[in-house]
Amino acid sequence: MYSADNPSPRWRELISLYRQLHSGGDAVRSPAEMFPGMPRESQIPKLMELVNHHQAKSLLDYGCGKGMQWKLRFNAINDGREFETTLQDLLGIETVGCYDPGYEPLSSLPTGKFDAVICFDVLEHCPEDDLPWILDQIFSYSNKFVFANIACFPAKKLLPNGENAHCTIKPAEWWGALI
Repeated sequence: MYSADNPSPRWRELISLYRQLHSGGDAVRSPAEMFPGMPRESQIPKLMELVNHHQAKSLLDYGCGKGMQWKLRFNAINDGREFETTLQDLLGIETVGCYDPGYEPLSSLPTGKFDAVICFDVLEHCPEDDLPWILDQIFSYSNKFVFANIACFPAKKLLPNGENAHCTIKPAEWWGALI
C-alpha cells in the first residue's frame, strides 16, 4: 500500500517528468506557459457558489501548477459592468495556500487546515495506485468542502517520455465511486 511517505515508483517518476516540463517547457510551450494554473472559466461560478454557501475564508489549491491564477488580474463582469480583479478578491477569500508537487517552488505541503480545498485538472495526472492516499490528503486539509474537477479523457499535453499527461483516464462514475 502506498502513502504520502511511501508513494509508488510511478508517482515519483511522474513528479520528475512534471518538474522537467515546469522548468523546461516542451516543443509547443515555454516554461512560463506550462501548467500556469488557470482554472477553467466555467468552474469559477460554481466555485463562487460553494465559497459563498460555506462562507469559506481560506482555500488550498491542491495541484495549483505555477499558481498564476492567484497572482494575475483579469476582467470580470458584474451587473453589466466590467472591472479588474484577482480570483482571490472575486471569491472573497482571505487566505490562499498553493501546493503542487511537480513545481519545486510550491512543492512543500502546507500546514493547518483550510475551509476549502480545490483540485482542478490534477487527479487524472496521478497514478491509480496512489489515488487513495492523495484523496485522503486532499480531504484532510478541508474544514468545509472539497471541489475537484477531473478530466475523463486524454490530455493534449505529452510528457517528456512521450506518454499522455493523463495517466488515469476513467469514466465519471469510477471517480465518483472512488471519492
